[in-house]
Amino acid sequence: MKIFQCQACDQPVGFESTVCESCERRLGYVCEAHEVSAIEPAGPSANPAFPGAPTFRAYARPGVRMRFCANAELGGCNWLVPDDSEDHYCTTCRHNRVVPDLSVPWNLVRWRQIEAAKHRLFYGLLRLDLPLATRSEEPDGLAFDFLVDPAEAFLAGPPVMTGHLDGLITLNIAEADDVERERRRTLFGEFYRTLLGHFRHEIGHYFWTILVRDACALPAFRALFGDERADYGAALQAHYARGAPEGWSERFVSAYATSHPWEDFAETFAHYLHIVDTIETASTFEMRLRPRLRHGPETPVEIDFDPHRTADFGRVVAAWMPLTYALNSLSRSMGQPALYPFKLAPAVIAKLAFVHERIYAVRADGLPESDSDPLRAVIAGLRSPVAAPNV
Repeated sequence: MKIFQCQACDQPVGFESTVCESCERRLGYVCEAHEVSAIEPAGPSANPAFPGAPTFRAYARPGVRMRFCANAELGGCNWLVPDDSEDHYCTTCRHNRVVPDLSVPWNLVRWRQIEAAKHRLFYGLLRLDLPLATRSEEPDGLAFDFLVDPAEAFLAGPPVMTGHLDGLITLNIAEADDVERERRRTLFGEFYRTLLGHFRHEIGHYFWTILVRDACALPAFRALFGDERADYGAALQAHYARGAPEGWSERFVSAYATSHPWEDFAETFAHYLHIVDTIETASTFEMRLRPRLRHGPETPVEIDFDPHRTADFGRVVAAWMPLTYALNSLSRSMGQPALYPFKLAPAVIAKLAFVHERIYAVRADGLPESDSDPLRAVIAGLRSPVAAPNV
């Protein structure tokens, strides 16, 4: 994600910020401009559906009067909605189907954390121009249920399992509790059990349908990931009973990806979003990497491009390898584990390139004709022995 600035005073501001700490102007996120914007009052709403609602003029989109998403009142959103829209909720919040009882203080705290992660997810999806239909637009459109375990309310019933089914993503809100999430991370041996990581994985299942099944890309998918028609339940049982096969890191981005081709795609999709978002941040800082090595070339790597608008996946990989080496080294220097503790073997890079190609095939602006052949070459040619440095 890029770094945002208050347009009134140039002070850096966060993605979730609601007030500039320097000039104290109110801030709101303008989805259409992909900007956190300083805003000024613009009087009551002119929309009969929202009589008396306050509207604002955003520096990032001055010609449009805007309202805050209804979830802003609860501290769960800072996104703006055009005043001529009939929607109470922003582009992200309108996908919510079920939320917990927010009159319970602990539920409200966890829901706010969940929304912060979900909004970061949507930032990346919108920057990639991916289709995001709601349930009101399509029967199997994207929707979210944020649920409380029955045991927390002293009720009988099975625990809430985080997962995806036909466009509906269910999340146990206990995942917003750092202690509980760490317990589950240790129990399941997962490096990246984070709220944002969960969202990026589960959304991968949703986009498998759009990018692969409905896009008639199954032959290419099966050549890379395997046959998804294999019994899913039996595959998961076998994975939890026996674990990942020996040498799995040469073909999969994570141990869980080995369980079934659907999970392999979802894990790969999540890592694609990790990579693109992190590279955009590095690009905002205009990072330039030139490792001082005793042997080998010292060709600098300049991260000065927008990965959301880069059809050449080879350029993304060329930036990601030295960037993760540097980030992992810095993290170790602080006594912390590697920031990105994953190995990107050639087979994994080929899968990431497949995800990249499918995204450009369905996105609104399409794949630039001049870049289509090099991208296919990346997918076909990433069989050479290349692996991400894993400090």
